[in-house]
Amino acid sequence: MKKIAIIGSGNIGLSLAKGLVKADFAKAGDIMLTRRNVDHLQPFASAGFIVSNDNKQAVISADVVILAVLPQQLNTVLDEIKPSINSAKHLVISVISGVSCAAVREKLGDDVEVIRVMPNTAIAIGQSMTCMASDNASAGNITDVTKMFETVGSVVKINEDLMTSATALCACGIAFFLRAIRAASQGGVEIGFHADEALKMAVQTAKGAADLLLLHGTHPESEIDKVTSPKGCTIAGLNEMEHNGFSSSLIKGIKLSALKAGNLYTKES
Repeated sequence: MKKIAIIGSGNIGLSLAKGLVKADFAKAGDIMLTRRNVDHLQPFASAGFIVSNDNKQAVISADVVILAVLPQQLNTVLDEIKPSINSAKHLVISVISGVSCAAVREKLGDDVEVIRVMPNTAIAIGQSMTCMASDNASAGNITDVTKMFETVGSVVKINEDLMTSATALCACGIAFFLRAIRAASQGGVEIGFHADEALKMAVQTAKGAADLLLLHGTHPESEIDKVTSPKGCTIAGLNEMEHNGFSSSLIKGIKLSALKAGNLYTKES
């Protein structure tokens, strides 16, 4: 079993660690979690994970190094761990928004295999939509990392030039769909439901809509056609939302988030 070091154990890193163990992909004792304040990692230490605030030692002890720090912390961390990186031994995985594989290799060495991965916060419940890209990783490492992240959701391999777009659609997208659910629940209150009832109804309805597409493999419009009837209440509601820019505002929001995602990291950070 390969040893894994997760450098920067925040929400994404910790959720991945839990998912790997839950799916029997790795044992807790084979995963080292690092954080500046290890007190936050005590529950994980009690569960058998190795915890540390020494990034260099974590890398030395690992075969797979997962970079999960904030973009503005990355350059400092890469400078810190560079002396401990062995290109013949280490596979580096970056889950950091806006950071290319080439930018990581520029710091760690051109011969280091780097895979860029973008999960979203649904990783915490094993339902992440994770996008993955690399310009130099072996087919075997791509397969292994795909299996790794399939323990916490679905994985799609894409071209790296689409990773910032994936950030907007999948990572930021969680917030967009949550806002839509919140708005639906507020509409439910306005038409007579108590807030808790309206929220439960909106959440389950949204989940049902997503599952229809996932399980049937259908297009949204075909499922919409099943709900809309001539002169009916559904088409009236849909058209009113469209007249007020529902689809347009969502598309514009995704485009702006993609633009911002591409500027989260600079070499000078």
